[in-house]
Amino acid sequence: MQEPEEKKIALELLETEQAYVSRLHLLDQIFYTELMKEARNGKTVPEEVVKMIFSNISSIYQFHAKFFLPELQKRMEDWSCNPRIGDVIQKLAPFLKMYGEYVKNFDKAVELITVWSEKSLPFQELIADIQKRKVCANLTLQHHMLEPVQRIPRYELLLKDYVRKLPPESPDQDDAEKALEMIFMVAKHSNAAIAEMERLQNLWVVYQRLGLEDDIVDPSNELIKEGPIQKISTRNNSTSEKYLFLFNNMLLYCVPKVIQVGAEFQVHLRINVDGMKVRELNDTQFPHTFLVSGKQRTLELQAR
Repeated sequence: MQEPEEKKIALELLETEQAYVSRLHLLDQIFYTELMKEARNGKTVPEEVVKMIFSNISSIYQFHAKFFLPELQKRMEDWSCNPRIGDVIQKLAPFLKMYGEYVKNFDKAVELITVWSEKSLPFQELIADIQKRKVCANLTLQHHMLEPVQRIPRYELLLKDYVRKLPPESPDQDDAEKALEMIFMVAKHSNAAIAEMERLQNLWVVYQRLGLEDDIVDPSNELIKEGPIQKISTRNNSTSEKYLFLFNNMLLYCVPKVIQVGAEFQVHLRINVDGMKVRELNDTQFPHTFLVSGKQRTLELQAR
């Protein structure tokens, strides 16, 4: 007799969970533990660095190994008399919020591994030594670290499939749908956290290029567009190269610095978007020109 579709998916969930827990074991109990031991002996890198690389991997490992995997195993053993996993996944969903922290830290963690591998040969050698072991399956530490980042989307896909394949009269229908909704919310939460982080990092980079690091980066600022522009001087009918940064709240009119040490640009003028007007000009001598006028000043500019 053919196994019902939904049971196949539930089994796939269990099998991938077993593989995932062994991957978490490798990250937490082998990589993290051994790197931490060497750091404590003062042989490789500061302990703080190791902690920053592995973020909250220990909590994630404990949760899956001690709670979620055993519950799933129990379910699949009793499947014939109790064919359901929806309630177990509902219990899991709130804990997946702790992935937000790990995911947000991921890029920084990978960067730290690269930087410290160059700075500290013993650190690099220890990682290489662990990577040679059979348990690593010829994959790098970075590769294994990506696994938790991909786990929530995987739950989402499997559960979507499971709900689709459930027969209408299944006792798990309501629970599974509710579980899917919860997982969906967590996935959204973790994606939003990543997007917000990236946005702030980009903003910070722009501020550095402008030499405004001491200017507090206001998280509500958003860069909309940037690019070179010609400033028209009506006095002597000439143009000079300038650069514009348009944010949601201000236009920065900048001059590229000749000597590129530190900042790339010097901010000459800020025009608040509030009350700013833009008007196209029909100038035969200078095509593609427009006027930008704000409370602070009026500029005559030419685009490419």
